[in-house]
Amino acid sequence: QVQLVESGGGLVQPGGSLRLSCAASGRAFSNVPIGWFRQAPGRGRQFVAAITWTGSSTFYTDSVKGRFTISRDNAKNTVYLQMTTLKPEDTAVYYCAADPEGDYTLETDWGYWGQGTQVTVSS
Repeated sequence: QVQLVESGGGLVQPGGSLRLSCAASGRAFSNVPIGWFRQAPGRGRQFVAAITWTGSSTFYTDSVKGRFTISRDNAKNTVYLQMTTLKPEDTAVYYCAADPEGDYTLETDWGYWGQGTQVTVSS
């Protein structure tokens, strides 16, 4: 079992920045990839970014490349999502997920989920 708790969401103006955190507990967190997904109102949960367990490889959906950065600190059992140059279309509930079976971009391939944190980008 892996328990995940997201934090760091909030209201930010367009062009602003936020850093989300995903704190993990339970089984060996440092051995599993971690991903971030988001769900906007009326839409399904969509892949945002993922990081391998070593942190040596990262993956991003095209719409956030160059603006978002995923990183991890295994000593603190925490994964971060640094978001910059935020746009209104980034507004969503952001979820972290752990321990994928295969395709990182597929919601159904991830075994564990946090409760989500709301990010609202608005002036």
